[in-house]
Order: sequence, then structure tokens, then C-alpha cells
Amino acid sequence: QVQLVESGGGLVQAGGSLRLSCAASGNTLFMNGMGWYRQALGTQRELVASITFDSTGATNYAPSVKGRFTISRDIAKNTVYLQLSDLEPEDTAVYYCNAYTGVARGRKNYWGQGTQVSVTS
Repeated sequence: QVQLVESGGGLVQAGGSLRLSCAASGNTLFMNGMGWYRQALGTQRELVASITFDSTGATNYAPSVKGRFTISRDIAKNTVYLQLSDLEPEDTAVYYCNAYTGVARGRKNYWGQGTQVSVTS
């Protein structure tokens, strides 16, 4: 099992910035990557950004956040960060940290409890 603890959400005005952190603990040895998803009221959870834990550190971003959000990792600390910049009211959502082991059909996901990000216009 992998446990995830998020921090850093809050209320910010449009154009502002926030930094989310997510620390993993437990059976982290087999983690292949981590990322952030978000879910706004009445919508499905969607991928925001992800990063692999291999030597490439490959990243993937949702088109709506590319150029505004930056994901980074500290493998030694089993921690992933999401820098949110130039925030828009449409970014308001609960942000969930995700970690996964395995790939494809063998992928197993772990989730944090979620942290609220609210952006006012």
C-alpha cells in the first residue's frame, strides 16, 4: 500500500499562484510515477499532470494547464509538486494526488484525500 498526503491548496485570486505538494509513504519502492488529477463540481475527475519516476522524468499535461502548471518530483523524498500559476476560475476544483505502480493492465492507483483549490475572479 502507498499512502499519499497532500498540502498546499487554498483560495486565490485569478492570476495568482499556488504550490501543491504530495508526499508518498509506505510501499513506495515500486512506484512508477505520480501525478495530479482534479474534479470540479458536477464533472468527472481529470488528469492535470503526471511525471514518471524513471530516469526520464517524463511529464504529461492536460492541454488546459500546459504552460501554466509545472509538475516536478523529488524522488529521494517520494514527493511530487505542482506549481499552479496564472490561475483561472476554471481551475477551481479538488485536486487529488495520484501514485501508481505497474503499467497498463497491471497498473494500480493510489489516491490522496484531495485538497481544494478555489480561484476567484
